[in-house]
This record gives sequence, structure tokens and C-alpha cells, in this order.
Amino acid sequence: MRRKLAAGNWKMNGTRAALGALEALSRAHADPSVDILICPPATLLAEAVEAVAAFPLAIGGQDCHAEIAGAHTGDISAEMLLDAGATAVILGHSERREAYGETSEAVRAKAKSAQAVGLTTLICVGESLTQREAQNTLDIIGAQLALSIPDTSTAENCVIAYEPCWAIGTGLTPTPAQIAEVHGFIRATLTARFADAGDMRLLYGGSVKPGNAAEIFGIGDVDGALVGGASLSPADFSPIIKTLEAAL
Repeated sequence: MRRKLAAGNWKMNGTRAALGALEALSRAHADPSVDILICPPATLLAEAVEAVAAFPLAIGGQDCHAEIAGAHTGDISAEMLLDAGATAVILGHSERREAYGETSEAVRAKAKSAQAVGLTTLICVGESLTQREAQNTLDIIGAQLALSIPDTSTAENCVIAYEPCWAIGTGLTPTPAQIAEVHGFIRATLTARFADAGDMRLLYGGSVKPGNAAEIFGIGDVDGALVGGASLSPADFSPIIKTLEAAL
């Protein structure tokens, strides 16, 4: 059975003062029945790893460069994330694709580099509202899957997150039928390419909150969530984790 995963993306939020909330979350879930991953800003990575060292909570990065080292001012390599204690990295988030023009080919190069050093890659795919309204969702998702995921991917080193861009931070959420359709399509697409696709975890991301988590986690092929704003506060994220555990 695929182990469920609750992943929190802090985005560009959090200073050292936020480490107390991270410790509180760790204490509240000292013996979880699901995997928990928090991806804080890079400035907090090493201290976050230290803060949760006594707990089964993993720390990840929010992005990395495709190169291991070099003249790339301001960037962070997968090797650097690993050295800081990270075990995973988010790649291809819609905010990176939209705001920085990041292509699926660039995501694949980053993922290949991250997997090579031993990081789990959490690769994001998703459509815009315009694409959804034009009924192009599955075409868009299919192309992103084909180009973003390297051949080195396995159920051990790759997680896929479906995050409809129009639902991120807007309070809007696709219907259960829409989520089920996309997750089923992703599973079928992966199965056609990877021998262990049945064991790859698929997350849903996009305005996941305590109030809608149970409905989302009850959908087939949803193995957890990639949570943004709600992951910043234990009061919001902890109920989501508990709901995921209850869905087992």
C-alpha cells in the first residue's frame, strides 16, 4: 500500500521565529501513520532539520538548480539541499512555471540532478483556468508529465502533485469528479511508462484546508496533499494531517 504523504510548502514565508511552530507540529505528530514533509525557505533549512531531529518529520527544499555547482548566483543546488539535511525538493511548482517561465524540460533537468544525489523529487503539474475552461486539462497535464519527469524516476524517488493553478491560494477547489479524473489520468499515464507506477504517490494541491480535506482524501488515487498557506500554522495543518491519517 502506498504510504500517504502530507507535504507543506511554506513558500517565501517564515523566519527563525517560525521554528517554534515547526517544533509544535513535530510534537503533535511524534508517531504519525503518514509521512510528513515541510519545505521551508532555504534560509531555515539547516535549522529546521535540527529542530525536528528527534521526530519523524522530513524537511525539503522548494527548488534547486539543475547543475551541482557553478556560476549561478542566487541559486541552490540539489547537493547543497542534501548537505543542509533536506531529503526532498519541490520542482515545477506553478509559481515557478508562471512567474519565472520555467519549462517542463527545465523541471526534468532539475529532477534528474536531485534524484542523482538522493533527493525525493516532488514534481508539480497543473492547468490554468483558461486551459480548464477550454477543456484542455488532460492535454496540458499529459505534456507536463511527459516532459517534466526524468527516466530515472521511481516510486522511491518521485512524487507527483496535481495542483490546478486556478485553485492555489484562491479558495477555489475542483469538484471531486474533476480531481478524480485528473488523478486517474496521471496514474494511467505513469503506468504506461514506469513499471512501479502503481506505487508512485500522487498528491493533490490547491486550497486544501481542514474543511475540505476529508472529501479530497476520499478520492481514488489521492495519496495525500501538497499544502501551501495552511501548512504555516500547526492549528491548520495538524487537522489536515489527522484527516489524512483517518482516511487510511
